[in-house]
Amino acid sequence: MTSSGEAITIGRLLKPQGRRGELLVQPLSDLPERFASLRTVLVETAGGAFQPMTVTDCWPHKGRFVLKLEGIDSIDAAETLRGRSLGIAEAELAPLPQGSYYHHQLVGLRVQDRGGRALGRVERVVETGAVPVLQVGGGSGELLLPLADTFVVAVDLAGGTLTAVVPETVEAAR
Repeated sequence: MTSSGEAITIGRLLKPQGRRGELLVQPLSDLPERFASLRTVLVETAGGAFQPMTVTDCWPHKGRFVLKLEGIDSIDAAETLRGRSLGIAEAELAPLPQGSYYHHQLVGLRVQDRGGRALGRVERVVETGAVPVLQVGGGSGELLLPLADTFVVAVDLAGGTLTAVVPETVEAAR
C-alpha cells in the first residue's frame, strides 16, 4: 500500500472485465478482504489527482477483484480507467497497534541519531522481501536503514522525527 497525495493506493485498475463497465482490480493491499466492504473509492484521474467514486458491487475473481463503479456502464467507459490507481482516504485505514506504522507515514520524517545529529530524511520504504529498508537521503549521502527495532529506536510522527542507530555503529552502541 502506498500514498499518493490524499489517497492511499490499495489497488490498480487493470482492464475492463465484462460488458457493463466492470473493472478487474489487482489488489496492492496487505488487507485484500477490505475490497468486499468498499463503498467509496478514490480513482486516479488522467491528471494524477484522485476522484471519489461509488462502488456498486465487488467480488473476488482468481486472486483479484472485479469492481463495478457507479457511472461506468460500458466497456469503453471502463477502458478509460485502465492502469489507474485505486485508493482510499487515509482516515479509512485500520488502526495499528502502538509502535506500528504504515510505510507512507514514515516517508518525509527527519532522521537523526541518538545524539540528535541529522542523518537526512526518509525518502521511501523499499520492500526487500525480508525486512523493509528505509532509504534516507539528504545527509552525507544515501543511507539504507533496515526497518527493525535494532536500527529504528524511536518514531515521533507528531514531531516528524525518526531516531536511528546507523548500521555501522550498531556494535558500538551495544
